[in-house]
Amino acid sequence: MEPTPTSPSAVNLSLREPVHRVDPRAKRLWRIVPLICGVPVAIGALIAVAFSGSYRWIPLLVLAATLPLLVLYVAVVPAWRYHFHRWEVSDDAVYTQSGWFTRHAVIIPIARIQVVDTEAGPLEQLLKLATLTVTTASSAGTVKIVGLDAAVAARTAADLTIATQEHTGDAT
Repeated sequence: MEPTPTSPSAVNLSLREPVHRVDPRAKRLWRIVPLICGVPVAIGALIAVAFSGSYRWIPLLVLAATLPLLVLYVAVVPAWRYHFHRWEVSDDAVYTQSGWFTRHAVIIPIARIQVVDTEAGPLEQLLKLATLTVTTASSAGTVKIVGLDAAVAARTAADLTIATQEHTGDAT
């Protein structure tokens, strides 16, 4: 039975800003990644300046482009992303919001969830963070909540798995 516009399920699944922010340590993760990429490029450009002779302008141009981008992605972008990345799990749905220039908001009804998992790469493990992935059968049906505390991600995955078992209908 599909919810009607006035049924309680339709009212509960309104598009709104989720209440939880990701873990503050996500900002550190979002700073480390550009540093891992940008610092070697900057060092390589500095070394190339010493050995480039009359073509010194090329590595200087690379350095001039790299340093402002590195500062932007280390100093500004993580705080900006943290401000907009939000998530929430209610009795009826999973709400996510992400993005820093273009915001992407998604509501996944609990009955539509097919797979819930967590993952943590080496940097996330070091920071005790994880990514929670919620998948549906929809073509746009996967959302990733990056930067959750690892324990929160594991508990949320377990809670969502239990919640999906209560919906016995076809989840397609």
